[in-house]
Amino acid sequence: MRWPGPTAAAKPVRASDPSAKLATSAFGSSELVQTRGRAILNKRWWGALMSRIGRATLLCTIVGSLIAGPAIIGALVAGLASSAGGLNSAARQEAVAKLVDALRERYVYPDVGAKLADTVAANLKSGAYDKFDDPVQFTARLTADLNAIAHDKHLRVTARRSPPPVGLPPEPPHNEAGIVRADKLPGGIGYIEVIGFPPLAQFKPAVDRAMSALAGSNALIIDDRRNTGGAVESVPYLVSFLVPQGAHINDIVARTPNTTDFTRQEFRAGATPVNFAGRPMVVLTSALTISGGEEFAYDVQNLKAATVIGDVTAGGANPTRAAQLNAGMTAFIPFGRAENPVTKTNWEGKGVRPDVAVAAPEAFKVALRRLGQPAVADISAASRSQVFTPRSTPMPGSEAVARRLIGGLVSNMPDYNTMSPQVAASTRQQLPKLREGLHQLGDVQSLKFVQVDPQGGDQYDVTFAHGVRRVGVIITPDEKIQGWSWFPLPSKGSG
Repeated sequence: MRWPGPTAAAKPVRASDPSAKLATSAFGSSELVQTRGRAILNKRWWGALMSRIGRATLLCTIVGSLIAGPAIIGALVAGLASSAGGLNSAARQEAVAKLVDALRERYVYPDVGAKLADTVAANLKSGAYDKFDDPVQFTARLTADLNAIAHDKHLRVTARRSPPPVGLPPEPPHNEAGIVRADKLPGGIGYIEVIGFPPLAQFKPAVDRAMSALAGSNALIIDDRRNTGGAVESVPYLVSFLVPQGAHINDIVARTPNTTDFTRQEFRAGATPVNFAGRPMVVLTSALTISGGEEFAYDVQNLKAATVIGDVTAGGANPTRAAQLNAGMTAFIPFGRAENPVTKTNWEGKGVRPDVAVAAPEAFKVALRRLGQPAVADISAASRSQVFTPRSTPMPGSEAVARRLIGGLVSNMPDYNTMSPQVAASTRQQLPKLREGLHQLGDVQSLKFVQVDPQGGDQYDVTFAHGVRRVGVIITPDEKIQGWSWFPLPSKGSG
């Protein structure tokens, strides 16, 4: 594909600054918000997160720093306030019209975006979509039509009950803000598994704790095999642990909507509590590694900071924003591209090619051998001591925040001063429709902490008179709501 248009330089971003982010952007945001399963609300992809949503659940995550808030809360409202009825001709026409507008306005390659828009509009006019009254089948056909042209791993249209993207890991392990575990191995080797990149404000405390526990390691293994991506600004922060401060890590070249102009945001290594630059380092990859997970491997490989061992990765490089269509349908439109300062390109469509190509299940053993240790297949067997485990208790103040949030939504008087500006704007815009679904639930009866979600937030099961909802809150140290999420659970009397 041709990369069109000039780019405007932007101020470099230090990866250690939690406030430094691309507004409303994410790697792999389709995974961040449209994944499957009942135990995790993340998205992935949110990794992607993004949440892992069961077939009976709805798209529901609102995180200002990841994806445009109105699009996400709009999907939530569609799920709460409407039934899963079939699509009629008017609904299909409206969905295609909104998709056409979004493709023309923001797709990263304007000429390709125009071709995509023309194609789906022509298909609608010819009657090619007339037989699709099921939103899942309709959005699957739209996705197929788009990708027959664009071949873009992040370009996708989904409905509330759409299956997860092909190749997505079946269920993520228990983790805290994307960190599964950190261990000390024989030979002074440190090990950490990272499966996603939530917003930096949530990612930084967890990864700082894990990496600090590995201080003094002679070598490091970073397990990236189950990493499905996440927030743009969190990837270079992890890279910052492995390279000298100030190193140029990556750029994001983003299209200005409704123009052929582009801006460039440069990411450089920032300060971290510990730094492993210059020590032997290995990154493990698999065919499931995608999006921001791939960026991490690509960055450290091209900076000569680590050896990549494993499978070729999935090949999805374009950061994405969500565009709400109608009837619970959402389009994920890539608005930019990554550009590595060394290669001047990225891994889109190609994947990251490992330095040592082996099947992913063998990668850990091969890494140990290269670091002079006996080959052991499983981290649990290899570990001398696990020095990081995900927290299993709520953050101080999060229960009170969750209660205030729910009370405000039910009473139609949420306290917007307790939310980030993006989340407040999204909540305010969609509250009237949101109230329709809340009214059907009745009074709140109880609230119980369940788990820490992959974004580093806390999840609570909230029992109403007529149903149970899992509500997640992501809060800052001063108890501001950085994101919140909501989806239904089976319950007696929930219908």
